Amino acid sequence: MSEFRVAVLQAPLNASREENIEKIGGLVRRAAEAGAQIILPPELFEGPYFCKVEEEDHFALAAPYEGHPTIAHFSEMARELGVVIPISFFERAGQAYYNSLVVVDADGSDLGLYRKSHIPDGPGYEEKFYFRPGNTGFRVYKTQFATLGVGICWDQWFPECARAMTLLGAEILLYPTAIGLEPHEPDFDTKDPWQRAMIGHAVANSIPVAAANRIGDEGGQAFYGSSFIADARGDKVAELSRDEEGFAMASFDREALRARRASWGFFRDRRPELYGLLMTEDGVER
Repeated sequence: MSEFRVAVLQAPLNASREENIEKIGGLVRRAAEAGAQIILPPELFEGPYFCKVEEEDHFALAAPYEGHPTIAHFSEMARELGVVIPISFFERAGQAYYNSLVVVDADGSDLGLYRKSHIPDGPGYEEKFYFRPGNTGFRVYKTQFATLGVGICWDQWFPECARAMTLLGAEILLYPTAIGLEPHEPDFDTKDPWQRAMIGHAVANSIPVAAANRIGDEGGQAFYGSSFIADARGDKVAELSRDEEGFAMASFDREALRARRASWGFFRDRRPELYGLLMTEDGVER
């Protein structure tokens, strides 16, 4: 089957774990009933975005990957509905903590772990207090419907991440997200540059991109939603508003996307031998 259908979910998540899982589960069902095959919830959807402050009590929210109850819950739902679900969670691995996800295939099988590579640090987004930088490298997931590249939030700003996942064979890039207004600069709205950065990845890699964000005010930190799906031209083909709870969906043809990537020549004309500079921290090759 050449066509696949992807949906992004958007909701307020300032509630208990049980309430949030029920809410996201309900949206997964609604999207599946509408025909979605790949369904993307927001980042860290089990609870409020706890990383806005440095508070040691929040480490108790983490749980090991093996036997994680939220993964088990959505694995069963994926199997029941026949859909693919990337599941974002706060992972405890021995003495290390990660911002992680797994992709569950349409038969409920776990296709493996990804740990967020790029960790932000700034007012309202104090993630370096909680998470180590991921050690899995970039990954793609060959699901029953399409091969997915999945980055997590801050990863979405880095062109290297998008290019790496496309080189690995991704047919669509997915980004679960928690982003909103800057608490220290309430008039500074990053919604448009946030979308443009990912739309640039779509154009430069001839690949669709989808991002799922949360909405609502969480103790003074307002999340601006605007979850969207862009096609390989960079045109937004589905989008939710800043405060809309629900899902947005779009369809893509794998064969048409493959032909477009080949014909545009971005991968034919790459010059990897000239890109050693990108392997340096300061722009100096030693």
